[in-house]
Amino acid sequence: MREAGVRPGELVVEIGAGAGALTRPLVETGARVVALELDRELALRLARSEAARRIEVVEVDVLAWQWPDREFAVVANLPFARSGAILAHLLHDPHVPLRRADLIVQWELASKQTATSPATLKSSYWRAWYDIALARHLSRTAFAPVPSVDAAVLRVVRRAEPLVPAEEHRAYWRFLSEAFGSSGARGKLGPGVSRIEVKRLAPILGFDPAAQPRELDAHQWAGLYKAARGGRRDYVRWK
Repeated sequence: MREAGVRPGELVVEIGAGAGALTRPLVETGARVVALELDRELALRLARSEAARRIEVVEVDVLAWQWPDREFAVVANLPFARSGAILAHLLHDPHVPLRRADLIVQWELASKQTATSPATLKSSYWRAWYDIALARHLSRTAFAPVPSVDAAVLRVVRRAEPLVPAEEHRAYWRFLSEAFGSSGARGKLGPGVSRIEVKRLAPILGFDPAAQPRELDAHQWAGLYKAARGGRRDYVRWK
């Protein structure tokens, strides 16, 4: 709870509350806690617990749940099998007023999404609005029952200054999707950016003009997108 920076009175969403191992210390921080739990029996048990007087328990699949419309944080031990889908649900629309998320996930997923290179389509997109870091390694022996793999704390913090305007997030997703897809396979870094423009921008943004999409970081992608946006206004209209 200390590392997650939970503040008294703020809204905190816990995903997969289970038996309440994180819920109880969350309540002790003085935060307003909304505990999401898909399993009916666990949700009922949590709702009947002593902590229930100070939390809101919601029996729901988080992928079908609408995020709060006011600023909130997330603290959760995510189910490993669904972590990727939950991350995508949480981070895909930068208009969601997420301040910060501290998430226990499988080590492999955390390593993949925080690596500077090779980058992924999703991590390149998410990092336009969030700093994403691997905050802590957790041995599998820290859990009961003991899982087959180690875990990590994945930390997501909203950028004070976004790299891409939030209102252009759909255009940016399409831009990156095309770059990481067929266009990138041909060695072209993004639709709307000519090879001549790539060569011009490479020394300015600090990448090799022969680089593949996975070799660029979030700032370089944002720079390329701005170049494409300047030359092709239709990307701004893809919303």
